[in-house]
Amino acid sequence: MAAAARSTGAAEITRRLTAICGPSFARFAGAADEVAGRAARWVAVPGGADAAAEVLRLAARHDLTVVARGAGTKIDWGAAPARVDVMLDTGRLAGIGHQSVGSPVTEIGAGTPLRAVQSTLERTGRRLPLDPPSPGATLGGVLAADEAGPLRHRYGTACEQLVGLRWLDADGELVCAGTAEPPAGPAPVGLDVGRLLCGSQGGLGVLVSATMRVQAAPAGRVWVTRPVWTPLEVHDLVRAVLTARLDPAAVELDLPAAGSRPRRPVHPSLAAARANHPSTAGRRDDPWAARDGAGTLAVLLEGGPAEVSERAERLVTLFEGRASVAEAAPPWWRRYPFGPGDTALRIEVPITDLHAAVYALRDAAGAPVPVRGSAGLGVVHAALPGALPGDRVAAILAAVRGVLLARRGRCVVVNAPAPVRQAVDVWGEAAVIPRLRAAKDHLDPHRRLAPGRLPGGL
Repeated sequence: MAAAARSTGAAEITRRLTAICGPSFARFAGAADEVAGRAARWVAVPGGADAAAEVLRLAARHDLTVVARGAGTKIDWGAAPARVDVMLDTGRLAGIGHQSVGSPVTEIGAGTPLRAVQSTLERTGRRLPLDPPSPGATLGGVLAADEAGPLRHRYGTACEQLVGLRWLDADGELVCAGTAEPPAGPAPVGLDVGRLLCGSQGGLGVLVSATMRVQAAPAGRVWVTRPVWTPLEVHDLVRAVLTARLDPAAVELDLPAAGSRPRRPVHPSLAAARANHPSTAGRRDDPWAARDGAGTLAVLLEGGPAEVSERAERLVTLFEGRASVAEAAPPWWRRYPFGPGDTALRIEVPITDLHAAVYALRDAAGAPVPVRGSAGLGVVHAALPGALPGDRVAAILAAVRGVLLARRGRCVVVNAPAPVRQAVDVWGEAAVIPRLRAAKDHLDPHRRLAPGRLPGGL
């Protein structure tokens, strides 16, 4: 705890937080109040932006660090902060601004659960084109982690759908970007500055609200799924889908690692072609190819019912009839391949090199690992067993990152057990560090907001 806080006393800090947030909304932190294994000292739940600003000003006066928390679905993602004095819970910074039915945007409080937003918009036939996998996530949490689901293929991430943003800097000053207008005070800054907060894990500011694009909910939705046997086959199928002008809303891949089934028959000429492909040359066998339907490629089509049906028929033909059409998503849709205790990875690579990245991960791990995500964008997640020691995970990361470096890709550790987190470089090479450092110096020069959470230890 900082010297100023020690001189004031923990009980007095608690009393002042209670005076700001109200009874029952400020307390000493409990066992569950931690960030990536780092325990907090206090929890404050301010009732609005003004109260949140007061919490930040109190922290500034007593040299306390602050980490914002929404629903906590991704509180352990990324690097552990150097210190957590006050955990600022944004649960009361919630609500949906009143907008006319035809408005293309809506303002949403950072602490609003995304489910509640979608349910409210659904009553007027609209939606946010966002579908992150984290159940119960708040909009602020989705933005802070730059989390996205299958719909990012057509509509981009939540950050890309921003038209305005309001946040508090480390001194408790309200900052507005884009179309977000402050009730009084300085003019808004550029939205490019606001978008720096996306993925910052609260290291650049405490989100208050975001103005997002909304759209009419599609009248028709179908999922066309096809079994796949190897990452190389996925590469060819995705390329075919993207060049067929089918306008997919999402192109998702699920490659599980478990389960062994009879070998799928392969024509000798096809087997020879695969053996000579650069990504598989030198391999005696491909474990994925030894299972019948080892994985699934799923394509979501949206639009009017008639034209969706026509596009689905074209896609089934493109898949040579080895596909099925359903009005419900596959059970793995919008789910991460990792679970509690796993080491979770995110791989980003040009789609032309996705198969090479998956093979590189398989080679480094010594066996196939679960891979799932947006094959149409080259953004997927993978899971390594949590029991793997830190030095082994570090070796796997080094091998995979070496392959990705030449392909303009990257691999980051989303989450991991504490021993692994301490042994590995979570971020790897991050070209954005100079820009983030400049933003940190401007918005949080004293390093009070989630210190150490950003790449480069910022």
